[in-house]
Amino acid sequence: MNASQSVYAGIDVGASRTKAIIIDADRQIIGRAVIKSGTDFEEASCRCLDQALDMAGLTVAYITNAMSTGYGRNNVAIARDSKTEISCHARGCFHYFSHAISIIDIGGQDNKIIKLDASGKRLSFKMNRKCAAGTGAFLEEMSLRLDIPLEKLDGLARQSQSMVELGSFCTVFSATEVLEKIRQGKNVSDIVKGLFHSVIKRVMEMDSLTEQVVMTGGVVAHNDYLVQMTSEMIERPVLVPEYPQLTGALGAALFAMEYSDK
Repeated sequence: MNASQSVYAGIDVGASRTKAIIIDADRQIIGRAVIKSGTDFEEASCRCLDQALDMAGLTVAYITNAMSTGYGRNNVAIARDSKTEISCHARGCFHYFSHAISIIDIGGQDNKIIKLDASGKRLSFKMNRKCAAGTGAFLEEMSLRLDIPLEKLDGLARQSQSMVELGSFCTVFSATEVLEKIRQGKNVSDIVKGLFHSVIKRVMEMDSLTEQVVMTGGVVAHNDYLVQMTSEMIERPVLVPEYPQLTGALGAALFAMEYSDK
């Protein structure tokens, strides 16, 4: 790439994972990375950005502007400005689906529903921060209780022939309920599908959904069956962007481009 060409960076520092995206002047993604956030958000943002730049074959000197978002957005040294994760997720999704949508974002520590009109303007949003129910942390805890690697849950849920419906949304109570189901001899795949169902049900109870639904987030990126189950529950197709875990970082990069022109 010619040194005079502009690229833009978006860094999304979440409580669980840090994501970075590099886009060129045509809004094309040329570099991306996802790493664990750990306890040093500034170090994580630098390392994640370096990995995204490596993928793009560039150095930090090529970046015209950078924007940060997420839980640790104030810990990104290179960012000239920051935007809320709500704004960035909305912007990133609207980049792919430029019409009225309801965005369901399921992350490691929180979940949210964001509604946009046909011009991309945010109409409303609901966010769950006080409880791990319906988040990646819930599934992580359940994988520990079941002694099953997190990455195997999706495949197990697909094998279910008779879902075990769980009555509790609370992580603590659900863990007890899961152990009781195991004691009763219930099939593990049926229990896992029940866990997926509880995640979707918890999120959907946060708000109503418009006709077109988009799903994003790390949980969605690694559990395709959640999308299929959601589609079946709402009885219509669900859209998923190219990199569902990176929509916040993409939105930040797009804002970085727009702000650099001002």
